[in-house]
Order: sequence, then C-alpha cells, then structure tokens
Amino acid sequence: MEQFLLQLFIFLASAAIAVPLAKKFGLGSVLGYLVAGIVIGPFGISLIHDVEDVMHFTEFGVVMMLFLVGLELKPSLLWQMRLPILGIGGAQVVLSSLLIGSVALIFLPWQQALAIGLVLALSSTAIVLQTLNEKGLMNTSAGKSIFSVLLFQDLAVIPMLALLPLLATFVLVSDGHHESVLFDIHALPGYAQFVATLLAIASILLLGKFASRPIFRAIAATNVREIFVAAALALVVGISLLMMVVGLSPALGAFLAGVVLADSEYRHELESDIEPFKGLLLGIFFISIGASLNFTLIGDEILLISALTFGLISAKWFVLFLVGKLFKMEAGERSLFAIALAQGGEFAFVLFQFSKTNGVLTAETIDPLISAVALSMFLAPLMFIAYEKLSNTSNEESDENAEADKIDMPGKKVILAGFGRTGTDIGRFLLSAGIKPVILDNDPSNVELLRRLGYQVYYGDVSRLDLLEAAGASDAELLIITMGDIEKSQSLIELIRKHYPKLKIIANAYDRETAFSLMDMNVTHIARETFGSALALGQDALGILGFEPYEAHRLARIFKKKDQEMMPELYQMRNQGEESYISAYQRHNAMLEELMTLDRQTDIDELDKAWTAKNPET
Repeated sequence: MEQFLLQLFIFLASAAIAVPLAKKFGLGSVLGYLVAGIVIGPFGISLIHDVEDVMHFTEFGVVMMLFLVGLELKPSLLWQMRLPILGIGGAQVVLSSLLIGSVALIFLPWQQALAIGLVLALSSTAIVLQTLNEKGLMNTSAGKSIFSVLLFQDLAVIPMLALLPLLATFVLVSDGHHESVLFDIHALPGYAQFVATLLAIASILLLGKFASRPIFRAIAATNVREIFVAAALALVVGISLLMMVVGLSPALGAFLAGVVLADSEYRHELESDIEPFKGLLLGIFFISIGASLNFTLIGDEILLISALTFGLISAKWFVLFLVGKLFKMEAGERSLFAIALAQGGEFAFVLFQFSKTNGVLTAETIDPLISAVALSMFLAPLMFIAYEKLSNTSNEESDENAEADKIDMPGKKVILAGFGRTGTDIGRFLLSAGIKPVILDNDPSNVELLRRLGYQVYYGDVSRLDLLEAAGASDAELLIITMGDIEKSQSLIELIRKHYPKLKIIANAYDRETAFSLMDMNVTHIARETFGSALALGQDALGILGFEPYEAHRLARIFKKKDQEMMPELYQMRNQGEESYISAYQRHNAMLEELMTLDRQTDIDELDKAWTAKNPET
C-alpha cells in the first residue's frame, strides 16, 4: 500500500508540475505528460521502474476516451458529416496506410507492414484539437476538414482493434490482460463463439436504448451525485468486462455504448462524470509512455529513428496535401490541413502495445517506431508555430472566417439553464427563431416529460463546472438563467465570471429584490419573472374597463419604459438606506401617475411626444 501511494504521488506530482509548464510554452498537455514521464522514468531520475504494469491499468483511460467519443457522435451528426468524414477522412487513412505500409513491406512481412501502415496513419487528436481551439481555428473551413479526419481516425481505431489480431504471424502467451475474464470463450465451438459475440453487442445496444434511461432516471431522482458517478463508471467497466468475456476489445463496447447514449438526456451528465477519470487515467498513461521511451535505443539508433520520424512526417504531409488538392481545398487551407495532421497519434501507443500483445509485431520492431511517433508529437507544436510564421493569412482574416462560420452550429451558441415555467417559453421562442440552445435542467421528472413533448433537454446541475464544459460553455456566446433558486443562480454567475468571462449572461428574477441581488453581481440584462405577465393582465383590465385598445397598449409601454428607467436609481437608493429607497420609490410613482394622466388627456400626436419625453422635473 505504501509503495502504491508513493508511485501515485510521483505520477500526480510530476503531472502537476510538467503540464502547466508545457502549456505555458505552447506545447500542449500531452507533451507535458510525455516530458514528465521521461523525467521520472528509468532514463531520467529513475523514480519509477515498473512502467509496464502501470500502463496496463491506465489503458482503461483509452476505453473511457472512446466512450466519450461515442457520446459526441449522434447518429444524426454522423449522417450530416458523412461526406467529409468518409471522403476526406477515409482517403487520408487509406492512402497513408498504403504509402507507409508499402515502404515497410520492403523490410517486413506483409502482415506486419500492413499493421504498421494502419497504426502510423493516425494523428494526435489530443494535440491537434487542443491547438486548433487555442488558436481559434476550429470554425474555419480547414479546421472543419481537420476535425472530419480526426473523427474518421477515431472511428477507424475500432476496426483496427478487431483486425490486428487477425494479422498475427505467431502466437504469444497472454500477458495477463484477460486474467479477469469469467470464462474462456475459445473453449466453445465456433458457432457458439459467434452467437455469444452477437448477443454481447446486441445487449449493449438494447441496454443503451431501452434500459439506461429508466435506470439513470431512478438514480438521478435520488439527487446524490456520487451514485450517478458510480453508475456511470459501472456502465463503462461492465461493458468492458462483457467485451473481454467474448474476446473483443473493451474499447469497441465502450464506443458502441457511447453512440447509443448520444441522444440520451443524461449525455452531458455522463460526459462530465466520466471526463475527470478519463483525463486522469490518460494523463498517467501518457506519463508511462514517456517513461517507457528507450533513450539508450534512441542514442544507439539515432540515425534510424531520425529517419523514421522524418519519413513519417513527410509521408503523411504528402498524402494530406494530396487529399486537400483532391477535395479542392484552397492553398492556405491545404497547408494548415497537412501540417496539422502530419504527426503520429496517441492511439499508436495503444495499438502498438495491442499488436505486441497479440503477436503481430515484435518489441524490436515496435520500440523504434514508438520513439519516432513520440518525437513527431514533440515536433507537432513546433510545426504549428512554423506554419503561423510562414503563413500569408493574417490573424484578422482567420477571425473573420471563424465569425462567419458561427451560424453553422447554433446549438453551441446558447445554453439555457433551467427549463421550468419561464425557461420553457424562452426555449420555445428561441427554437421558433431558429436557435437551438443546449437546455439543462436538474429535475429528472421534468426532463422526462419535456423529452416526451419533443424537447431536447439534458439532465444535470448546471452550477457544476464540468457539466458546463460538457455542454459547450467555452464555445457558447450566451447563457440564459431561468432558475427559480436565486442562490444557485448567483453561484452559477460567479462560476461563469471566473471561468468563462466572455460569456454573456441574461437572467430572470422572481421579484424586484431578486433583481437587485443580481445587479449586485453586475448583471445588466435582467427580466423580472412576473413583470411581463402583470403588464399583459393590466392592459387586458384596461380594455375591459372601456379603454381603447391602442390607448391601453400605449399606457403599458409607457409604464414599462419608465419602470426600467427608474430601476438603476432605486438600486442606488436601496444601497443608501431604507429611507432613501422609500423616498425615491414614492417620487417615481408620483411622476409616473402624472405622466400617464397627462398621456390620457392628449391626442395621439401629443401622446407620441410624451412617449419620447424625459421625466418632468418636480
């Protein structure tokens, strides 16, 4: 136990030091983890030694990553992006695999050459997406093409995990990855293995489609977050075990479960609960990769590994540039497209390890390739910097492109917190206007009812930072707060101001006092929840009492305008004491009565002048 805690402390402390430093220098978190691993590994200061066992444990972070990738891939989104995903992404993976595999075929058997081509065709999702987001390039045309390729690559990992064992050229003794399997499926007849596999996949689909919602609804009704977190982890772990029982990759099952749950109202809650565990395990996994780099080998084979690194980047750059030209990208876009994806990817570490476990590739073949992939990832941020220096496209032009493309993703622009009596009407109005907000509500029964009515509402406590991030707060333009709990609204506003200072806020207030408490927090766009209804009822009352409809409408508008004008002054008087507030309140009411009486005594032309006139001084 003491040894375990010591190892855990070393991993966490090294990450806490290395990652902020790496991000400060623009290198990204993945490279920070790799550098931390190098420093604490056997070829650094030798704080850790048993890297292999740690790596096996943290590979579960990759399983969680694929579950989260699946959650992002709604079937409808996949269908909308089918042409760029299958076209650009498919062309890149196929051509890169063929080119790299053809070169490898000169030195290795075709099975090993094909495996190497497939693995090295992948790029680093973590590095590329983070860099694009940091530089504001995600919404550009090139950024969308890059995202399509990365999406196809993430999807391609699944069939690769299924294909690699079929390429095995010799049999290895199991390294313990499957010791926890409940029984050996290979002892069954071939037809029984096939049926068991189909049943396992079908059970995942059925569980996600029909059973998950009532289960998560019952758990959410307890309002105990820890139970929801436990259920989310149990889902991923259970599916992984099921896949291992039937001899398939646990990543495949996790991915399928994520896709099935992508349309669930609990999607954002699941994502926010799984994300910290995924990030932690992946971080430790990358540290273990850095620690496993064999610098003795790199020193002994410096020419070979340098040639592999240069060859990998050059081959992928050539294919990417060719694909960009084939799909008629502009010259500037092609350059960014080729530079961004020319490195190896983090999945190469997983797939090479998987290939070694299944007897496809030997350690002697894998070690220099892993070193080349790691070096290419180290060079990726530097290639981005070089592109920026040499690019003829200015930052202003990039910003203009990003601004023009925002309308393509209306669901990312607005977050609606609370979908009760006020939120429902606002949501209906926005949807009718063509704006599709991300709607969050923490009442599971209300979410279920609204889902049945056709609204895409997600369950979750919006005052949690991780849920806000999962809902897209970093990319959103506007947050609309319609929650009745003023304390929770205030906590949410403080959270937004701290982590998303550019996010605009509109909030509703239950009454005047609640509005003042929001004004204390410098919220400028406030709507009192009952004010509009009161004006509408008052206008109807005037009509029943014999007022002309237009006259009643004008009086309601005057009252609304003058009430809005007096709110800032009343707010100031409120902070100066009760007597000052009461005096100002009475004075404004008297002025308002005088103005509206004058309004009723004038004709329409004079009434127009009264509408634009300033408050009379008394």
